[in-house]
Amino acid sequence: MQTWASVDVPRLEGGGPPLRLHDTASGRIRPTAPGGTATMYVCGITPYDATHLGHAATYLAFDLVNRVWRDLGHDVHYVQNVTDIDDPLLERAARDHDDWVVLGMRETALFREDMQALRVLPPRQYIGAVEAMGEIAELVGKLLAAGAAYRVADPEYPDVYFDSTASGHFGYESNYDEATMIALSRERGGDPDRPGKRHPTDALLWRMARPGEPQWESDLGPGRPGWHVECTAIALNRLGNQIDLNGGGSDLVFPHHEFGAAHAEAFTGVHPFARHYVHAGMIGLDGEKMSKSRGNLVFVSKLRAEEVDPNAIRLALLAGHYRTDRAWTADLLATAQQRLARWREAVALPAGPPADDLVAQLRAHLADDLDTPGALAAVDAWAAEALERRGQDAGAPALARAAVDALLGVDLRPR
Repeated sequence: MQTWASVDVPRLEGGGPPLRLHDTASGRIRPTAPGGTATMYVCGITPYDATHLGHAATYLAFDLVNRVWRDLGHDVHYVQNVTDIDDPLLERAARDHDDWVVLGMRETALFREDMQALRVLPPRQYIGAVEAMGEIAELVGKLLAAGAAYRVADPEYPDVYFDSTASGHFGYESNYDEATMIALSRERGGDPDRPGKRHPTDALLWRMARPGEPQWESDLGPGRPGWHVECTAIALNRLGNQIDLNGGGSDLVFPHHEFGAAHAEAFTGVHPFARHYVHAGMIGLDGEKMSKSRGNLVFVSKLRAEEVDPNAIRLALLAGHYRTDRAWTADLLATAQQRLARWREAVALPAGPPADDLVAQLRAHLADDLDTPGALAAVDAWAAEALERRGQDAGAPALARAAVDALLGVDLRPR
């Protein structure tokens, strides 16, 4: 699947402290310690309604991880999927009398445009579930052969399920109790009440073909994959048995990331699948989580159509900490637009206060679990001093502009 175009990232001299991130599994902020190549898998969209500001906030958070690791000298191998076959996509297509393939392609194209506009660095590999169907079915077959999966005793639809006890570590990523897991499974696309399952939370791996549904031929029989196993197959086949970071929104902690890890660990025997499980908070509107089911979405494409500078959208979302559930408001965007204008005015000056300390502050704040409020405040202080004193260092404005671009992804060139 085609990804979006990248942007040039300025190279800054020197380096900052190692990146420390909150790990959901341990509940602690811990240093990341990738080797020469940092491996990151971030779960992508189900393309039936893209891209709202909740999506944008999530992918901006992991864009910062990408930028900080690059600034530290790592080669970042970033993979992202597209769930271009799943029940929500089929349901939306049926509701709107649309072709599910066309709907998925259209919304994926819009997502790529939005990510490019927001200056999100693209993944090295951008993989749709449909194009990975063969490798997904192969993994399911191997889990079945290893006894980590089973078929339900249903003569009409003997679907394949994962045995949640197979990895020996199930539950460590979310740390939820069984009652919570069952409730979240029921809420987030699972089927805990399906007769014939060994455990209520066991996740679907392969859904046997139903009349009128898309299906793919495989050794498992015609059908299509469950949601979680697609990410496992895509990640394992491109990043290896253990990765540095598995990321997404906080609504993916369970069941998606819990099962993605369990699938991988049951297959490879390597624990943990990811050294860090990192999750971004939710964006709300009018006091509620922004979600498709509530119909309270604010779309990046709509803001772009209203000629809102994508750099201002980026700044508005970076004004809150990535792990914090927070609200989108008109005032938040207005403040970001004013901040963007002030920063651009400051870096357009012929000289300014020395910016070496600003670079160090940005690196330190971002290394501290992506402290973007602190990073933005540091740039605010530098810009205020530059606009007040208007002099000193002729190279400072260019360095400040490069640092804000490289580390925060905000383009301060005049518009």
